[in-house]
Amino acid sequence: MSTVTAFLDKINSQNPPFKGLIRYNEVMSEHTTFKVGGPAEVLIRPEGDCFPEFSSILLESARNEGIPVFILGGGANIVVSDQGIRGIVLDTTAYSGARDAFDMQVSDSRAEEKLYFCAGTTMDDAVDYAASMGLSGLEFLSGMPGCLGGALWMNARCYEQEMADRVREVQLLEGGTVLTAVIDKKEFAYKKSPFQTRHCLILGMSFALQKQEKAHILERMNKYRKDREEKGHYRFPCAGSVFKNNPAFGKSTGLLLDELGCKGLTIGDAQLAPWHGNIIINKGKASAADILALVEALEERARTELGLTLEREILFI
Repeated sequence: MSTVTAFLDKINSQNPPFKGLIRYNEVMSEHTTFKVGGPAEVLIRPEGDCFPEFSSILLESARNEGIPVFILGGGANIVVSDQGIRGIVLDTTAYSGARDAFDMQVSDSRAEEKLYFCAGTTMDDAVDYAASMGLSGLEFLSGMPGCLGGALWMNARCYEQEMADRVREVQLLEGGTVLTAVIDKKEFAYKKSPFQTRHCLILGMSFALQKQEKAHILERMNKYRKDREEKGHYRFPCAGSVFKNNPAFGKSTGLLLDELGCKGLTIGDAQLAPWHGNIIINKGKASAADILALVEALEERARTELGLTLEREILFI
């Protein structure tokens, strides 16, 4: 019996019956938008409102036993190793949907209405729900893959808006305690959040939204979804932008790589999209090693030919 298996048996024997999914040697290519990645030693997806309590027990016990835990959202910005993930993958996607807001610490404004979502909620589900309530402010997330927890962790940004613009409070599990953190925009930056340096689990968040005619909200949602489709985000498995944009470069990273003649560059079955200079696609049988090799080749081209150091947006796990 493996250490992880014995650990889970111990967890289950000391607590009420677990509700959710447990899979051993779960292939991570089924859980990432890139469709690559070897097996996770064990993947656990708690269901329902037991998620915070179970996660607290799991994380505390795993730390004591020296078992690594990887937090998985929608798998939209990651490349999982072909060797997989050692230890436990805690899948947050079943802890989703709108909930009654927890006690707000920010004073209410008549111009704002609060809406709370669990961290495993997909972007499109959150946007659609807000629109159904006639609440505007989340349209920029329309068509973006992944879940809200991961989007906040990386301060996802598009169409000149970012998560920190709309999130007001965050419910966290930190040190075995559920707490509420008030968002301070000064702690956020381009594709960066304070949660990247904290040992915490994002449970959910409240958004500040505005009442608006549903027709206007739907018009913007459809506009952004169409734009993503026209940019080829859905043609092949991918993770969106590979590199961050740097204003100091004077041009977007995609344009720089395009001018270097990199579009279409291929290693194995990983290819820099022929139609976009900052999206790597999986043509069908790409490995994580193929993607990593292509990323490194693009970094080398930018470094040797332009003297620029590109910063990765996708994370290699």
